[in-house]
Amino acid sequence: MFNNQTLQTLRSLKLTGMADGLEQQIAQPSTHQELGFEERLALLVDRESTHRHNNKITRLLKAARLKLQAYPEDIDYSHARGLQKSQFADLLSSHWVHQHQNVLITGPTGCGKTYLGCVLATQACRHGFSVRYFRTSRLLEMLSVAHGDGRFPKLIQQLAKTDVLILDDWGLEKMTLAQRNDVLEIMEDRHGLKSTLITSQLPIDQWHKAIGDATLADAILDRLLHNSHQLKLRGESMRKILSKMTDSDHSQ
Repeated sequence: MFNNQTLQTLRSLKLTGMADGLEQQIAQPSTHQELGFEERLALLVDRESTHRHNNKITRLLKAARLKLQAYPEDIDYSHARGLQKSQFADLLSSHWVHQHQNVLITGPTGCGKTYLGCVLATQACRHGFSVRYFRTSRLLEMLSVAHGDGRFPKLIQQLAKTDVLILDDWGLEKMTLAQRNDVLEIMEDRHGLKSTLITSQLPIDQWHKAIGDATLADAILDRLLHNSHQLKLRGESMRKILSKMTDSDHSQ
């Protein structure tokens, strides 16, 4: 009876991890009977801390709206695409987010740019950072609509507060004047304060032309390229390689 009341109280206080831990201790008395009060309490506190940490990661990943579920442990380093394991391992530490640096991933279609970006985003969430993924063209469209319905200041503020902003498929279409101004405002708000991750089929030396206006392009790229990590991928499409492997399996 006493244990049931305690469990109900813990759950009403939203101490779910401690409640689950206490239930386990009650269900497995022989496992914990030799432990003292302080040791058992420490186990409950640790269980609550882990529960809250996992819940936070789940919330961050949901809010990120990543295009792909991608995890560091699933990366294929054997494919010849110029991905250096040591360099990427450093990025997986999320020090670049702590230091408000940017990551720029370029390479041909299908080489895994978006996947690697989502891996870094997932890792950033695991380290407690807020992330938001956008396909660049869709974000620019959202900003245009926001100008019209009055939501622009709120949207810009939300983007400014996000620890890691992902802009996927950067530079596929030349920007309009309004889009260039919007992007500059975003980069100005984030420069030296937050991190931006960009993936693009275009080599970085072609970004200036893709942005369009020389003056605004200089201002945008100055904020993006300063203190950035650059991954230049190459090689055949990963999708084609996987397709060939699948076809080969089916032919056997």
